[in-house]
Amino acid sequence: MLQNEIAISVEGLKKSYKRVSVLNGVDFHVKKGSVFALLGSNGAGKTTIIRILSTLLKQDSGNVMVNGFDVVAEPVKVRRSISLTGQFAAIDEVLTGRENLVMIARLRHLSNPQQIAADLLDRFGLTGGADRKTATYSGGMRRRLDIAMSLVGNAELVFLDEPTTGLDPEARIEVWKIIKELAAAGTTVFLTTQYLDEAEQLADNIAILHQGKIIVNGTLADLKKKYPPAKIEYIEKQPTLEDIFLAIVGKKEVV
Repeated sequence: MLQNEIAISVEGLKKSYKRVSVLNGVDFHVKKGSVFALLGSNGAGKTTIIRILSTLLKQDSGNVMVNGFDVVAEPVKVRRSISLTGQFAAIDEVLTGRENLVMIARLRHLSNPQQIAADLLDRFGLTGGADRKTATYSGGMRRRLDIAMSLVGNAELVFLDEPTTGLDPEARIEVWKIIKELAAAGTTVFLTTQYLDEAEQLADNIAILHQGKIIVNGTLADLKKKYPPAKIEYIEKQPTLEDIFLAIVGKKEVV
């Protein structure tokens, strides 16, 4: 991979909390315009990596470059080129959806914040609730607004830390669609998730973090090659509960 094709470069990353080692020499690269999924169990260090990459936390050692900038030496340049959506929606519940977006556009010193807000509300299917206080929003609406806020300013790289945790199946599929649209438009997406099917559906590359290190990193096809060939079995396929739910609410047909 050429240097100008790399959005994220991590080499020898280490981090400890009170003498407890969390990251023990993490290495990986993320290609520009791709969706990179980082998998790992609770406490594996996924959020720690995102906090370091987004300059919210300083590593103990290792070289970390984001969009060509060193996270320690050039944190302001890194922040200007990225956007971050955490595990919990960071919206102001006193404000309406529109007001939240306008506020972020003004904080980024962008021209015509009202038009920016209107465009994002339309893109994320929130126009109908645009002028309601976000305290009245459903979980899916809150997450969509949270992601919309992270896209104000067209960041080159978007971090999504477990974006669908706690969402119902319908809302999850909506978020998946948004992520696919981001990648199709050339945005680099760094995704952490505990849902293996989510990584399977969205990611160009998948890395598994275990005991402080990346133990596997590659495409889904690469990962499958590391295991014995699948057995061919003929069974009657029954719909899953998710299939049934989505069929009932009119989002998907049971097959």
